[in-house]
Amino acid sequence: MGFSTTYTELIILMASIILATSASTYILYMGSSMQSNIIQLTQEANKAMNTRIEIVYATIMNGSQTGYKIYAKNVGSTTITSYRDIDVYIGPYGQAKYYKYSANPTQNTFTITDADGDGAWEPWETAEITVYTQPETSGVIEVRIKPQQGPTATYIFTPP
Repeated sequence: MGFSTTYTELIILMASIILATSASTYILYMGSSMQSNIIQLTQEANKAMNTRIEIVYATIMNGSQTGYKIYAKNVGSTTITSYRDIDVYIGPYGQAKYYKYSANPTQNTFTITDADGDGAWEPWETAEITVYTQPETSGVIEVRIKPQQGPTATYIFTPP
């Protein structure tokens, strides 16, 4: 009787050790996974808080091209390199129309030229945004620039 009781206790002890090891491994894995997710969310929130654009001036283009010229400054601490992630809205107040980015100027799109021309809109650098469309020549014009992350910049003006 003594041998079978000891053998049974040994099996139960081994099973308990294996179960405890498995549970602690799973808990460590889940903790590590949560930590990784929290770090990623914190980095994304930090980037969103550090991406800010301020519209300095906007007007109607005169001459052979029609549309709007917008001068905006990157007042955040993040360099903006993907212009496709920026939305531009412009038009009569309360009826602004969406324009998408295009590297080549075409009707109903916009282009961005940063001040030093290197294709990266660095912090405190002013960029020229050209919107190619038939501009409104009267009334109040509303301009909105929304980066993928960060708040929307708004500017209101009347055509000259």
